[in-house]
Amino acid sequence: MSKLDRLIAQLCPDGVEYRKLGEVGEIEDNKRKPIKASKRVKGKTPYYGANNIQDYVDGFTHDGKYVLIAEDGSSSLEKYSIQYVAGTFWANNHVHVVKGKEELETRFLYYYLSAFNFIPYLVGGTRAKLNKAEMIKIPIPIPPLPIQNEIVRILDNFTELIAELSKELSAELTARKKQYEYYRNELLTFANDVPMETLSHCCLSIADGDHQPPPKADNGIPFITISNVSDKNQIDFSNTRFVPEAYYNRLQDKRKARAYDILYTVVGSFGIPVFIDSDMKFAFQRHIAILRPNPKMIISKYLYHALQSYDFRKQADIVAVGAAQRTITLTALNKMKIPIPSFYEQSRIVSILDRFDALTNDISSGLPAEIAARQKQYEYYRDKLLTFGEIAYGEMP
Repeated sequence: MSKLDRLIAQLCPDGVEYRKLGEVGEIEDNKRKPIKASKRVKGKTPYYGANNIQDYVDGFTHDGKYVLIAEDGSSSLEKYSIQYVAGTFWANNHVHVVKGKEELETRFLYYYLSAFNFIPYLVGGTRAKLNKAEMIKIPIPIPPLPIQNEIVRILDNFTELIAELSKELSAELTARKKQYEYYRNELLTFANDVPMETLSHCCLSIADGDHQPPPKADNGIPFITISNVSDKNQIDFSNTRFVPEAYYNRLQDKRKARAYDILYTVVGSFGIPVFIDSDMKFAFQRHIAILRPNPKMIISKYLYHALQSYDFRKQADIVAVGAAQRTITLTALNKMKIPIPSFYEQSRIVSILDRFDALTNDISSGLPAEIAARQKQYEYYRDKLLTFGEIAYGEMP
């Protein structure tokens, strides 16, 4: 039997009383002071709104341990709806400022509200609001303080473990990426006897997306913008616009991606290549170039890796023009050069770098999955720890 189980068996074997938040919590909304951004005096005090810290200012409205509950906003009751603050801070009028009274540990209140369903207490239409009149009605379990403190200790430890795990996995991923980049640059650095060729000489065609505004459709062919190209060298099809198939069919063949082509971002976040491994139909904007390698000169996957090398990225940075949105023109892209070793050497390099790429991507995919699994585990135990039987005399009116 755990310490928590023993405390429950000893102190509240028949359940706990639920009380309204307005009875067991001190509401300090009257101290909130919104300041327009133009009138804020810069300082070190965090300035809190409904969605976490908005700024850092001089002075403070509160000092102590508090729970901040978002008051309004369509997204305010999601990720940053509940915040725990310890120390001095400034609160604006978009958060309720609450702390526990003598019988309620404030951090216990924070954990309980983090798992609480606020929807029945919201008022308003498209912009949901949790007003004070409804907030004070929220039922809060009041187990004895030793039990509250033990639950806080358990959840604090779990939170710390998740943060430490995330830190370790992130460090592992960073190390793998650095190792991958090092070997890629080493493998793609050659002696003077390996010829350097322009991309125009290595490719059957180099084009970009259609320059005309594409017609919109509710479904059909996905239309890719530069925001759909991730820094993991992949296309995210989960949130795309669509164009009619008739529009796609009218595009020139060199503007239609097919297996073994390579996309290359040329505006804004320029320099990200994507290897196309299927004949899936999609269209894309003119901020993305498309390279069709000449199979008689170059292995497509070798070109994909070469476009990520340090030397090629340096070329890209040199030829990019503009200030607000730096751009690599198609003319400049055609003239950029890569080394062209023998087909045997190209194949050997691709084999090595593909293995590194797979390892790095496996870790990249595994990292969020592992953290998500731990987060679900945490939420499961949090909800279990914060579920209490209710004694009869503690029923809410």
